[in-house]
Amino acid sequence: MKKRPEIAFALVCLLLCASLSMGMLIFGPGKAAANERLASKPQLSVKGKRNPDYLSDLAKYVGDRFFLRQELITARSKAAALLGSSTVEDVILGKRGWLYYGPTLGDYCGTDRLSEDELSAAARNLYLMGEYCERIGARFLFVSAPNKNTLYGENMPAYRAAEEHDIHRLFPLLAELGVPCADLYAAFEARGETLYFAHDSHWNSKGAALAADVINAAFGRESAYFTAPFEERTAHAGDLYEMLYPAGSDPETDPVCGLALDYVRQGSDTRPDSITINTTGGGKGTLLAFRDSFGNSLYPYLADSFASARFSRMTAYDLLLAEELDADCVLVELVERNLVYLIQNIPVMPAPERPLPDRAAHAGSLTLSLDAGGRAPAGCVLLRGALQEGEAQRVYLAGGGKCWEAFLLEDGIFAAYVPADAAPETVYIQREQTVTAWTVEAVTAEE
Repeated sequence: MKKRPEIAFALVCLLLCASLSMGMLIFGPGKAAANERLASKPQLSVKGKRNPDYLSDLAKYVGDRFFLRQELITARSKAAALLGSSTVEDVILGKRGWLYYGPTLGDYCGTDRLSEDELSAAARNLYLMGEYCERIGARFLFVSAPNKNTLYGENMPAYRAAEEHDIHRLFPLLAELGVPCADLYAAFEARGETLYFAHDSHWNSKGAALAADVINAAFGRESAYFTAPFEERTAHAGDLYEMLYPAGSDPETDPVCGLALDYVRQGSDTRPDSITINTTGGGKGTLLAFRDSFGNSLYPYLADSFASARFSRMTAYDLLLAEELDADCVLVELVERNLVYLIQNIPVMPAPERPLPDRAAHAGSLTLSLDAGGRAPAGCVLLRGALQEGEAQRVYLAGGGKCWEAFLLEDGIFAAYVPADAAPETVYIQREQTVTAWTVEAVTAEE
C-alpha cells in the first residue's frame, strides 16, 4: 500500500513522456524558435560506417524537438519571470518589461570588455581598411550600433554600470588615427525618444532611419528619413522575447516610415537577413556595405539613397568587392557587442607597403604559416604568424628590400596578404618607440 503513490507518480511520468513522444510522431518534430539551433536528424551510418553515437544523437534530436516543447519552455519561463528570474542565459529580465541581450552584460558592467591593446588593434585594422578604400577611390566609413543597454540602461536590473563602454573607448582611437567614422551613440542619445525595441536587441525602424541619415551625412549626402512621417504598427516580434517565450505572442509596435522608398532587390532571395543583398535605387553612386543584423531594417533606406548597392553579412570584409563594383562608398556597420570581430577576421585586401624600419634590435626567430585557400588579392598569398611576447602596435613583414604592414588579431596573431613572391625574411614588431626584428625561420603550409 505504501508504494502506490510512488507507482502512481511513475505512471504519470511515463504517460507524460509517452504523450510527448506520440505527439512528435503525430504532429511532426518541433521547430526552432528565434535564433535557436536544433540538433540534426541522427544518421545510422556516417561515411559508410555505423554511427557509434547514434543513440546519443537521437536523444539530442528528440530532446530538441519533442511535442509541446516550445509551450513548456514558455510556461517555465513565465513562471520564473514572476520571481524575477530568466530561464535563458542570453536574456536579461529588465525593469518595466524590458529585455536585454545577456552577452552585453560584461561590457555594460565593465567586467568583460576589450583590452586597450585589443581596441588599439581594432582601430589600426580599420585604419588599414580605410586607407585601402581611399587608395582605390572609394570613401570609407565605420559606424557601430550601440548595445541597447549602453543607450537605454535605465531599465537594466540592479547592476552597476561602467563609466565607459567599448564604443566610448574605441572612437577616440579612431579619431586619433583619422579613421572616417560616425558616432551613432551620440546621434541616438541626442534624441528624446526611445529608438530601440523593448523586447528586441535592435533598433526599431525609426532608429534605422536615424542611422541612415547619419551615415548619409558622413558620406556627404543629404537625407531626411528620420523626420519623415511614421505610422505606429503592431507588427514586430522581438528576438529576445522569442528566445524567452518561444510559444508566446509579442505584438510590439514598430514605427513604419511613410515615405515610399525607391529601390528594387535583385534576385529571388527577399529575406532581410540574407548573406548578400543587391539593390538598385533612386539615388546616385554605388555603395558596398558590410553589415550585421542591425542592417535588416537599415538597408532599405540606404538602398533608396544609392543607384546601386550591395549589402553583405560577411564577417571577413572582402574589400576587393569595392574595386569590382566600382563602389563610391564603403560602409562597415558593426554592433558594439561584436567589436571583437575586428580582431578576429582578416579583411581581404593586399597589405599596404611601408618603408623598412631604420633601426631594429634582433630579438629571435619565428615561423610563418601560409594559407593557400580562400579568396585572395590577385598575385597574393595570406601569411600568418604569432607574437612571441606581449602585444604590438604595428607588425611588418619584410623581404627582398620591401615591407608590408599586417593586420593585428587577437591572441597575438598577425596576418597579411603579401605578394606571392615576397619571400619574407624578417618580421618587425613595433611596441611604443621600440622596434624588434625577428628572423623568419620557416614558412609552413596550413592544413
